[in-house]
Amino acid sequence: MTTTPNCFHCGESADGEPPITLELGGKTRHFCCQGCKAVCQTIQNEGLTGFYDFRTEPAVTPRQLTAPEVSRLREMDHPLVQTSFVASVKGAQEAQLLIGGITCAACIWLLENHMKQQPGVVSFSVNHSTQRARLVWSRDQAPLSDLLIAIHELGYTARPYQADEAERALKAEHRSMLIRLAIAGIGSFQSMMLAFPLYFEMVNDLSPQFVSFFRWFSLLVATPVVFYSAAPFFRNARRDVLSRHLTMDVPVAIAIGLAYLASAWVTVVGGDEVYFESVCMFTFFLLLGRYVEVQARYRAGLTGNALAGFQPTVATLVTGDESTIVPAHQVRPGDIIRVRPGETLPIDGDIVRGQSTLNEAALTGEYLPETRYPGDPVHAGSINGENPLDVRVTKAGAQTRLSGILRVLDRVQAEKPRVARMADRMAGKFVSRVLILAPIVWLGWWLAGSDNAFDITLSVLVVTCPCALSLATPTAITSATVKLRRLGFLPTRGHTLESMNTVDTVVFDKTGTLTRGELSLVATEVIGNMDQQACLRLAAGLEQYSEHPIARVFQKRAAAPVERVQNHLGGGLSGRLQDRSLYIGHRGFVEQYITVPCPDTGQHRGMEIWLASDQQWLACFRLDDQPRDDARSAIKALQDEGIRTLLLSGDRSDHVSQVASELGIDEAIGQASPEDKLAVLEKLKAEGRQIMMVGDGLNDLPSMAGAGISVAMGSAADLTQLKADAVLLNGQLLQLVEALKTSRQTRKVIRQNLWWALVYNACALPLAAAGLVPPWLAALGMSVSSLVVVLNALRLGRAPARQTPDHGLVGARTPA
Repeated sequence: MTTTPNCFHCGESADGEPPITLELGGKTRHFCCQGCKAVCQTIQNEGLTGFYDFRTEPAVTPRQLTAPEVSRLREMDHPLVQTSFVASVKGAQEAQLLIGGITCAACIWLLENHMKQQPGVVSFSVNHSTQRARLVWSRDQAPLSDLLIAIHELGYTARPYQADEAERALKAEHRSMLIRLAIAGIGSFQSMMLAFPLYFEMVNDLSPQFVSFFRWFSLLVATPVVFYSAAPFFRNARRDVLSRHLTMDVPVAIAIGLAYLASAWVTVVGGDEVYFESVCMFTFFLLLGRYVEVQARYRAGLTGNALAGFQPTVATLVTGDESTIVPAHQVRPGDIIRVRPGETLPIDGDIVRGQSTLNEAALTGEYLPETRYPGDPVHAGSINGENPLDVRVTKAGAQTRLSGILRVLDRVQAEKPRVARMADRMAGKFVSRVLILAPIVWLGWWLAGSDNAFDITLSVLVVTCPCALSLATPTAITSATVKLRRLGFLPTRGHTLESMNTVDTVVFDKTGTLTRGELSLVATEVIGNMDQQACLRLAAGLEQYSEHPIARVFQKRAAAPVERVQNHLGGGLSGRLQDRSLYIGHRGFVEQYITVPCPDTGQHRGMEIWLASDQQWLACFRLDDQPRDDARSAIKALQDEGIRTLLLSGDRSDHVSQVASELGIDEAIGQASPEDKLAVLEKLKAEGRQIMMVGDGLNDLPSMAGAGISVAMGSAADLTQLKADAVLLNGQLLQLVEALKTSRQTRKVIRQNLWWALVYNACALPLAAAGLVPPWLAALGMSVSSLVVVLNALRLGRAPARQTPDHGLVGARTPA
């Protein structure tokens, strides 16, 4: 018995007849399709065969570009389209691209070396972690579309990368915080190096001139720390005073400002003590705590393509027989725009010409495309299928249904959670007490005739600094976030883990959440005289010419060399293999071309796709959206924890109740619009329920925002992930249970940290007020207190118990 060879390029089964082979390195290599062979031939011709030695994962199966796809890539040459992602640099053009299909580091090596050989390319580099590419090329030597096609010809995809405002602001904040932290760290080490020998009398018999030199040098080191690194504390303190809402930045700014001014005065005029090292160390540790929080948010998965695909920046305006590309914001009601296959509708409107299938999953949650005809309404955010459409605009910009969903989202998110309000009140009370206490201490010592009343007051401000309090929550959350990130559960808000410990109800969306969100082949019933594998090869040979989502079920399989394939809109496909005509599609479509009665296969769940020749029925393929592998066990684990589970879906079929019954969910609600979902959640909240909502579509955003905690699936729309409180990156629902357990541990650690901070302040405050703690020791005590909090929080990041193996990796894989 001979074994079927695997494709040398992508690893799929290479059982095509006749076999597709290529001589490479003196060996005969087999391929599953002509596309893989063509890519391998290109790699060989360019001398890049090292790719097959370096790679750690199989490559993606390439797919031949269709005419509409090539047309869309050619549109990238339009200057208006390029304004959002192309910039001029030193006589060339720079484009930011998002690359798809990368499986390992060897893919990046291949792409970079392949693109360097293309005419006009100055440089091309790919970031492995983000899969973003920077392309610099000469527009005079090659259009951008040629270079994008060169990427697609290797089996990868490339599309414009457009960073949204939220990510740009977050990047700027991250970069600025890192520079401030570095300057404060350098200043701390330098000033402490000068101060410690004097404090502990390690250096004796220093002349006054040498001591003065040390002080002037410390002033030079501390000045950029105060005026640059500590600048956010002063700005925030000024804002808080003007708004009469005190936060921890007020005593921090007072302590840093007074210590610096007093030290500068002593350096210029003369005196006993300077506090430059305390100022620098104080600033450094405070910034370190805040940097940890910024870093957590920076890595929280904010993607620059969050709005890509849902809010197009350009539209094709039709005027008579001419069409022009215009900015989407210039489109007005009454205009007619053309939407090509694969494009996203930027407006709401009515179809005036053409018929096609529209993927409306972003708005309705339905995973199956709907066929739309002239006169039918369409909505922004829908993705056009296989034919161009001319649409008369009825609503544009902020008036579209998509914008309405986002407005509902913003309204719900405007309300602060109870935990955040309580934290604000505690912080305000704490700061007010510190500000009242400090001048009382100074006045008492001044009236007592003490010469070091200022030193004692400064020590009180520093030793009672709320640094440990400010670190107690974010460090614990960050440490727990690191642990959960290893499991594929990524919190994206600071309050997520704090709030999850009260959850008693988990509400699931269906499509893409409890189910995979895509059609898969669940059964094949052979009817004719051919075996199952032969029928699948015939189906793949027909479907490889289609862009319909149904076709994806078959396209990765070995395909028969079917020719003269025609696409019959809303019905199926027809073609010829040698002297036979073949048909695939819905029962009604296939029945038109065959006289033999269709066999009765009974009632089944899901969709039936029929395959027939011109002489007989060959097979019936059953397609369905299957539940995730761990969905049932995850539901049971939640119920065992005493958590109520609810299925809330916009699906208009009876699939909702069937899935609920299969997974053991007692309560299921179907045919729910985004507004209906929000109403259900508000009713649950009125009953006193603490809710976690798990979803994956834009239509889930309002209800996710209305829940106490919202979780987006890793396969969800980027905008959904951007707005959610957490993202389940690997789609393993069992990690929800681990996340809830980690939340309870996090709450325990936060309480321990807060108690430690309060006990420390309660003990240190009397000592500082009694004049027993100098400012440098107060700064050191504050640092030790913060260190204790951080070390306690790090316990949360210990490796979790061994989990079941991943069913698949998400995003770019790290090289082996």
